[in-house]
Amino acid sequence: MTDTLATTASPWTLGPLRLPHRVIMGSMHTGLETRDDGGVGMAAFYRERASGGAALIITGGIAVSDEARGGADFAVFGRDGADDRFREAVAAVHEEGAHILAQLFHAGRYALVSGLTDRNGDPQRAVAPSALPWAAARGIVPEELTAPEIERTIEDFAAAARTARSIGFDGVEIMASEGYLINQFCSPLTNHRDDAWGGHPVRRRRFAVEVVRAVRTAVPDLAVTIRLSGVDLMPDSSTQDDVDALVADLLPLGIDGISVGVGWHESRTPTVQAAVPHAVWVSYVERIAAVVRASPYPDVRVIASNRMTDLRDAEAVLDRGLVDAVALARPFLADPTIVSRSLRGDLAAVNTCIGCNQACLDRSIIGAPVSCLVNPRAGREAQFPLAPTADPKRVDVVGGGPAGLAAAVDAARRGHRVHLWEASDRLGGQFDLAALIPGKEDYAATVRAARTELLQRGAQITTGRAVSAADLQESDAVVVATGVEPRSVSIPGADLPHVLSYESALRDGVPPGSVAIIGGGGIGVDTAAFLVESPSEEARAAAFARRWDVETFDGVVGEVPQREPVAHRSTREGALVTVLRRSGKFGQGVGITSRWVALGRLRDAGVRFVGGVREYVRIEPGFLEIVDDAGERVQIPADSVVICAGQEARDGLSTDLQTMSIPFALVGGARDASSVDAVRATSEALEAVRRLAP
Repeated sequence: MTDTLATTASPWTLGPLRLPHRVIMGSMHTGLETRDDGGVGMAAFYRERASGGAALIITGGIAVSDEARGGADFAVFGRDGADDRFREAVAAVHEEGAHILAQLFHAGRYALVSGLTDRNGDPQRAVAPSALPWAAARGIVPEELTAPEIERTIEDFAAAARTARSIGFDGVEIMASEGYLINQFCSPLTNHRDDAWGGHPVRRRRFAVEVVRAVRTAVPDLAVTIRLSGVDLMPDSSTQDDVDALVADLLPLGIDGISVGVGWHESRTPTVQAAVPHAVWVSYVERIAAVVRASPYPDVRVIASNRMTDLRDAEAVLDRGLVDAVALARPFLADPTIVSRSLRGDLAAVNTCIGCNQACLDRSIIGAPVSCLVNPRAGREAQFPLAPTADPKRVDVVGGGPAGLAAAVDAARRGHRVHLWEASDRLGGQFDLAALIPGKEDYAATVRAARTELLQRGAQITTGRAVSAADLQESDAVVVATGVEPRSVSIPGADLPHVLSYESALRDGVPPGSVAIIGGGGIGVDTAAFLVESPSEEARAAAFARRWDVETFDGVVGEVPQREPVAHRSTREGALVTVLRRSGKFGQGVGITSRWVALGRLRDAGVRFVGGVREYVRIEPGFLEIVDDAGERVQIPADSVVICAGQEARDGLSTDLQTMSIPFALVGGARDASSVDAVRATSEALEAVRRLAP
């Protein structure tokens, strides 16, 4: 254990559970809960994290009834083999000496029920306190629960808790946050009733109170926690005083802990994206902790969550003394061994969550299997076990970007002799560039972690030298992950000295003055952010608080240690930045839960977006001339022009490798540069190295 994590590493109790450290693996919906594999996939997923140090795990939401499901991939106790799958998972966690709680879940009006049926074959209903749909409801208007149905739903929670105990869970967490059913009852925004369950704050809170009372009665010997919304981030929803009052109502009911979430899924305030500063939400957790500490029940545990990515974040929060534990979710996708590595002082080898959401949250909201961009094995542990190879091979990986690093690390972990080649003098590829973007500094941590682990495992790393097929003639397997290079454009004036590629703009900076960015996809948006956003997390946190009218977490944000040194960049106060594209959406390629945040930040900073460009006519000193969507010639101010017009595959090896009959696979951008998709790239790299070097 490193002394810097002394508080995090200290033991504590949660009800009947004795826990060796203060990091919880928080709830994540993975899609494994309903996979028809007898629970093998879910058991392998949880086992790997328990063996990596997760002493307490919270499952993804388990629906308390058929109508509680959020979609087709939500499990329900007693249906479709769910109980047997969870028994496998619980047994796996217990075999590793860890504990696991079942999260009891009801989607309420968030249920996407089109095409779903209940266990009797009837169409699944969506239900809510009031018949009010939400923005993404796809035309579904929930039915208002009747008073008897409310009583039955309360019993559904209690029955689910009893089932959890019979399966072997160590406790339950009641999901009352993020805008789901219990949250909906508490909020005047979604509860328009005027009966015993609404019309007054006390009556709106009654459903939450009765659910907790019923669950606690059902499982008096298990740990019982509740996940509350510290702030809804919804106009006209519950106030901070309402939240405090709800906490006060729940404390006498025998709960062991309160886990604090933030925001509803339909909120227009970003909560978990990379653009959200580290630990920015903890002020809301500490407010709830203050209510608990001042009550007659000061020993109820308070658990913080959201936008903390490693154990240094946890330590900074826990050291303040108000919060008992920290729940991390996506960081356990990125690195199942985050706890064990961190507590033994090997922080440089921790593969940090980068907050991209692309393979996790973005997939979960459309019902696709969850994984992780920086750890493509996540959710596929049973398919790609980490068993040591019986036949060590020489594996050469050409290209040190995210795909190459993923392939090299996986091969090294299984005992192959790995040689990683990178033509430039730095590892990272597109991630090395991304780490220069304000808010994306954590991308450098993936590169750092891979390099650290490869060296620890005896891999050879060669940088600053282009590899030839002759260098690889003794190789048993070659993964070609040479990535992409910026596409050039045929515009008169494109060869002028003030015209830059995005790579040179990010690495070397852009001179003062106006900038026109040709290309409005993800790289164009990132380049604009590089030009207008502050490199200081503390400054960005203050700007975030002002923009979204939220409290800042005084004393932690801005003091969380930088993961990697960041190259100097200068913001351009008042200078005009214009992003242009011919067709398609601005920010295309950015994840669906992050794109709106990225574009909103740029608009707030005064970035101008020009779409529908018919023609780029010419570049001259001081301006870029275009034909706009109305057919008019327009001059765009441009003391500098940055080209972000796509990429081309960089592959100078595959033909020679094929000629020399050297086993190889082409992956990522080197295989297909039509979109720079790091999720695809890392997944292809993992699959390729497993085929070539089992």
